[in-house]
Amino acid sequence: MYEGKTKSVYELDDGNYMLKFKDDVTGEDGRFDPGSNTVGLSIEGMGRGGVRLTKFFFDKVKEAGIPTHYISADVENATMTVRPAKVVGKGLEVICRFRAVGSFRKRYGDYCTEGQPLDAFVEVTLKDDDRGDPPITKDALEMLGLLSGEEYEVLKGLTQRIARIVGGEIAKKGMELYDIKFEFGRSREGEVILIDEISGGNMRVYKGGAPVGPLDLVRLMLDQA
Repeated sequence: MYEGKTKSVYELDDGNYMLKFKDDVTGEDGRFDPGSNTVGLSIEGMGRGGVRLTKFFFDKVKEAGIPTHYISADVENATMTVRPAKVVGKGLEVICRFRAVGSFRKRYGDYCTEGQPLDAFVEVTLKDDDRGDPPITKDALEMLGLLSGEEYEVLKGLTQRIARIVGGEIAKKGMELYDIKFEFGRSREGEVILIDEISGGNMRVYKGGAPVGPLDLVRLMLDQA
């Protein structure tokens, strides 16, 4: 159905969809960057690792009663089965920031220091490679007919809840979540739900002041007691 940067999407006979995770991650010049909109490098085992971590976090999110598209995962084949969901516009990404790093720091560098604490700041961007995934406000989303004001507040609340769940699990392993990027869509019933993945390729995690790579995050989260 669709060939993305880090996943391929297939339609199944039962009406659900299968996501096939690749070993590719976003970045530039061979360096990993979750905020980039280009494929920067390939990390062997990243596909399976991404599915393992996504399954772990989606299970935690499900326990909290938060709606998602997740059904099941097949780690060995690096695939995930999900229920149908319609993207908002051509795709909507939502970032939750706990520290001033990445594009936030680049934009607002005159007013913040590197790594300055942020209070689960939510930033919405449109998936648009040609325009560099431009940020968009609540008012603009409503005026352009992409989200109602009520849907935006649901989206913001879910983003902060999910980010705090993920951050809490990461903190249990002695690490800190600096920021994380989610995707949201609408279910067939019109409900705003979390879609895509929750893996190391979509977040910045630090341990002892040093960044943790996406595959190292899988190992530290799931392979160490």
